[in-house]
Amino acid sequence: DNLLTHDWAIYQTPIEWFKETLIEIKKIMEIKLLSGALGAEISGIDLSLALSQAQLDQIYQDLIDHNVIFFRDQNISPQNHIALANSFGEIEPPHPVYPHVEGFPEIVLLENDSNNPPDTDVWHTDVTFKSDPAFTSILYSKIIPPTGGDTLWCSLSAIYESLPNDMKKYLESLRAVHDMGDFRNNFINEDNIESAHKLNEGYKKFGNAVHPVIKKHPITNKKLLYINPGFTSQIVGMNMTDSNNLLSY
Repeated sequence: DNLLTHDWAIYQTPIEWFKETLIEIKKIMEIKLLSGALGAEISGIDLSLALSQAQLDQIYQDLIDHNVIFFRDQNISPQNHIALANSFGEIEPPHPVYPHVEGFPEIVLLENDSNNPPDTDVWHTDVTFKSDPAFTSILYSKIIPPTGGDTLWCSLSAIYESLPNDMKKYLESLRAVHDMGDFRNNFINEDNIESAHKLNEGYKKFGNAVHPVIKKHPITNKKLLYINPGFTSQIVGMNMTDSNNLLSY
């Protein structure tokens, strides 16, 4: 790749060379901002090719800077998908409910149509019922409708910043319980007794987690509101009425 070919000069330190490389990469990888709060579309890169460490580092930095990034018109294999995920860190174990791509348990398979509508059509942050949720998710859309079916994102740090100062201060010391939420429905059938047993097994499988209501991003240190309707069930120490009122504030 000519982009990464540099004549090494004595006056160059590795840091200087690295900075020059990132500058060159930015010239090829174009970034289009999608909103004021978050989101950017990146073009000028083919994710089906072997990516250099400099390219991966730039993708990582763009993710940190813009929270969610999009690559259009990509044609990647499961191996490409996994390689990109590995560049961000260790991949999560297989999902406790959803099926996976055949031969690739690391990749969740989401297939929906009129006969099988999505069960995730609610605001959520992925797997917060775990004490150490995943750093990021990588969604590869292979078949999409011409209209509708949009996946939406929101900025939890922007939500936090928009709160009144008194509310920010009040939330600082609070914690919340996160559980499997709507996934309860996957363990319930027509038999109430059997459903109760399956539901208990489901709780063992998913587990629960307790997270602070206000978290700091591990990289940027920005504060964010860390609750979501999908998995946050109760504010610790509150009765359900007060907890529900606060969670729906």
